[in-house]
Amino acid sequence: MSLSYHGSVRPMGVRRLSAAVVAGAMAIAAVSLAPRPAAADTPWLDVSEDGYASFSVPAAYVQANAGQVSQVVIEGNFGPSFGWAEFGLTRRGDVWSGVLGPLKPGLYSYQVTGDDTKSLKDPTNAAGVASTPLRSTFLVAGDSARLLADAPEGQGGKVETLTYEVKKQERSALVWTPPGYQAKAPGPKGPGPEGPGPKGYPVLFLQSGDDRSATDWLDLGRAKQILDNLSIQGAVEPMVVVISDGDGPAGDKDLRDLRKAVGDRYDVLRDPAHQAIAGVSEGGSQALRAALTTPGQFAYAGSFSGLLEESAGRVDAKAINRDLKLVRLYTGNVTDPAYNATNRLTKALKQAGVRYDFDGVNPDGGANWNAWQENLIDFVPRLFRNVSDHGPSAGHGPLKGEFTPPPAGTTPTPFVSEGGFVTFETTTDFKDAKHVTVWANVAPGGSWLRLPMSRDGDRWRTTVGPLDPWFYYYRLIVDRVAVKDASNPTKVTSEPAWSTFLVPGERSRLLSDVPEGKGGKVESLTYHSDVANQDRTALVWTPPGYDPDRAEPYPVFYLQHGSGQSYTDWVEMGRAKQILDHQFLDGDLVPMVVVMGNGNVSNFNKELLDNIVPAARAHYNVSSDPSQQALAGLSMGGGQTIGVLKAYPGRFAYIAAFSAGFGGGTGVDVAAINSGTKLFRVYVGDVTDFVYPSFMSGLTTMNDLGVHYEFDGVTPGPHGWDVWQKNLIDLAPRLFKR
Repeated sequence: MSLSYHGSVRPMGVRRLSAAVVAGAMAIAAVSLAPRPAAADTPWLDVSEDGYASFSVPAAYVQANAGQVSQVVIEGNFGPSFGWAEFGLTRRGDVWSGVLGPLKPGLYSYQVTGDDTKSLKDPTNAAGVASTPLRSTFLVAGDSARLLADAPEGQGGKVETLTYEVKKQERSALVWTPPGYQAKAPGPKGPGPEGPGPKGYPVLFLQSGDDRSATDWLDLGRAKQILDNLSIQGAVEPMVVVISDGDGPAGDKDLRDLRKAVGDRYDVLRDPAHQAIAGVSEGGSQALRAALTTPGQFAYAGSFSGLLEESAGRVDAKAINRDLKLVRLYTGNVTDPAYNATNRLTKALKQAGVRYDFDGVNPDGGANWNAWQENLIDFVPRLFRNVSDHGPSAGHGPLKGEFTPPPAGTTPTPFVSEGGFVTFETTTDFKDAKHVTVWANVAPGGSWLRLPMSRDGDRWRTTVGPLDPWFYYYRLIVDRVAVKDASNPTKVTSEPAWSTFLVPGERSRLLSDVPEGKGGKVESLTYHSDVANQDRTALVWTPPGYDPDRAEPYPVFYLQHGSGQSYTDWVEMGRAKQILDHQFLDGDLVPMVVVMGNGNVSNFNKELLDNIVPAARAHYNVSSDPSQQALAGLSMGGGQTIGVLKAYPGRFAYIAAFSAGFGGGTGVDVAAINSGTKLFRVYVGDVTDFVYPSFMSGLTTMNDLGVHYEFDGVTPGPHGWDVWQKNLIDLAPRLFKR
């Protein structure tokens, strides 16, 4: 078997990506969660202890440095598998702001971009990326990221620059020396009590590869922090680590020159048994080439998303197995360009009889520094010592064959594959576009990110994931214009540019269709509105087995939409039918009729009581008894619901508001509300829900007034359908229960 290197595939986070603003179409009045406009030296970024990143970018600074812009985003590794994505900010007064989170523990890099191409460095964040000057970084702390934190002062190793010459050209590398390292042995006992002894230190050559700099291992890979913390824990052998670009003009010869320079400058062991090599992407390929094609140079080799593949011929398996103590392969999930290459390489190595370790497929990592940090943490403790565990890291899985999305144009999009990986593809209509993204609710809690697509012939395509089982909605953004995915047959009446899809799984079971013929029915109810002076429509869900002649009328639940929406949204976006069907079949739901009316009127109280309710009673066998009536709504509809409660306490015994504040307390008949309401339950998203401040203020008002209500804490997520679907799932089984 011979091994060949297959080109340069650059991960998303390395490209210069353009930007666009993510804006929730259902959002109502702007209640700012972001910090107030501040002076130029006030930090643009605040990260809370629970991982929420609040961005506040002064509009004046953007204009002064980028000119007038209509959109501002934060580009960063916020996407699934820490992939590159765009988080849109909203202009509120003199500041562009937004809140994203909760983010997983880890290191994040970002830059500010206006109108797709005008990028800025955050001048208030000193943590930068030397190879990409416009980027800044921040760390979200947490147990899983504890090795990425700075070691206590004075306890870590040191990093310095080694300058050397290759063909009369000066080159440099970064060298980390462990705690207690001394450059020269003071006597026969070696470099000191913390050193390895009189023979010197083993050495790891850590490659960065094409399109990356050696400094990236420090700025993005957190190599110093990882090595420091592992050393303090005693989890690694004392060693010298040499970090280089790995992309010199002379290729592997540069590596030989670097090894010589390190040996001349540092107290390291020069024999192959005490030398290791590893690298990321192309650097991983170089590490494998050095170890497998010319065995005897290194005893340990690691490939982090390397792209070395089988071509033809054979390697010297006997020499490799004799000279190498460890060959360990790492790959991310199917979004990692090395995934298929690793699949082919493992087969080739097995066929050739080469011993190797495989860390398993990282299910939550792609080809990026967050995954490679984990690779380094796993690899370094295996060097220069006997290790009994050669299996994969916890939570990593096996390779399941090569990942190949359907050929272009052969299937409706998006294509959802096993494990929640989703491939989006455009038609050929945008072959001349400059920048295309997918705007979708894929961020934590269902917030919105724009995921960059790559040109693939005369189409644009991207594969993202893993996405949790749930219901997703999206639209394409083509050169800053929202476009419907013409290959997706789903529709959203109130938002024609949106499309939807479901990632199946137990978590999304209540949002999936029940077996045909088992669920309830959704019908259109036409009624006349003397408020709007027109005929209008409501959608009505009736439960399985609904009997229009039943002696006892059914309880009725009036469910309202939000601003910018209409009566169709609870079915098309809220998945109300699926939720109600499942809960009924599960035995969790009292048989009821659910009426979803049109709340886009100037006087909702009159519309509801004089038009929607009478029409429902005229056409369906529903109760007029207040104890058998419920009213709830989201956002604007939640505010309308509370307005009805205040004006007509006791008219509906069950009241709920999703993402809406209680408002003021003037004129509220508290006694009538408390005596006439069996359940008053309120819901809100987390701090990414822009009504959160007014909602919390409303709780204080209700507490001061003595209004009885239920609130079980925030629903993780923004002002969006992910939150409201969960609210309906929680509320519906509580209705009409004795």
